[in-house]
Amino acid sequence: EVRVVTDVVREQTETFNLITETSRGNPDNVVMTGAHLDSVYEGAGINDNGSGSAALLELALQMKRAFPNNQVRFAWWGAEEAGLVGSTYYVNNLPQAEKDRIKVYLNYDMIGSPNFGNFIYDGDGSDFGLQGPPGSAATEALFERYFDLRGIAFEGTEISFRSDYAQFFEDGIAFGGLFTGAEVLKTEEQAAKFGGEAGVAFDPCYHAGCDDLTNIDELALELNGDAAAFVTSWLSLSTELIDDEIDAAGEAAPAVGVLRSAQQRTATHWGDKWIR
Repeated sequence: EVRVVTDVVREQTETFNLITETSRGNPDNVVMTGAHLDSVYEGAGINDNGSGSAALLELALQMKRAFPNNQVRFAWWGAEEAGLVGSTYYVNNLPQAEKDRIKVYLNYDMIGSPNFGNFIYDGDGSDFGLQGPPGSAATEALFERYFDLRGIAFEGTEISFRSDYAQFFEDGIAFGGLFTGAEVLKTEEQAAKFGGEAGVAFDPCYHAGCDDLTNIDELALELNGDAAAFVTSWLSLSTELIDDEIDAAGEAAPAVGVLRSAQQRTATHWGDKWIR
């Protein structure tokens, strides 16, 4: 005998994206960065994703004083937890000419996990086999450069399509970003590398009521917030590294086409829910 108890809220509502951009910089070569502003029903969502949203807000405030060569666009996405609704809507409703102006999208979702690791999206496919659109490897390398400069350990993280970069990837826009871990348990090797406790989730309060103001590691937030500022600032001045990779991919278009067809995206999640 199996007994199932469900607690469901079913209602139609309206959600919004909040988007702003620098007044300076080339509007035909946009560096876009984003974080989702919503949380799950169960909790306040301080790490998921107050951490990414707050870091992005501070970055936007600091960019007011900068003089970028390339325009920087900031997005706080609505309804990520309902299935990446806000970011998917945004990308799908952009005219192609506007999509072509976005050189790269940078995503920050959970960057203050209490039992954290420093994870960079695997844009070059070297860790998990799925390569991002041209320019993604160069973006990953810039994040790696930041951690190398500070002498801090990092790892690649799988492109799982569980966050707001998904539709940018689908539309062939270079992407990158950071993540400090969610429900997966930290291994012994990762505890030796990053500190923290092995056998415990990177964020034990993931999608739970205890994701409150006590559920943030300030060091993780500082490291990853600074990494976001480093890469965004670099690309606001020059996207040459990404441009070179995109140009090289264009010259090798037949080979790239074969590679892309061989690495078809397999979606494993809808929001945080497994679908296979």
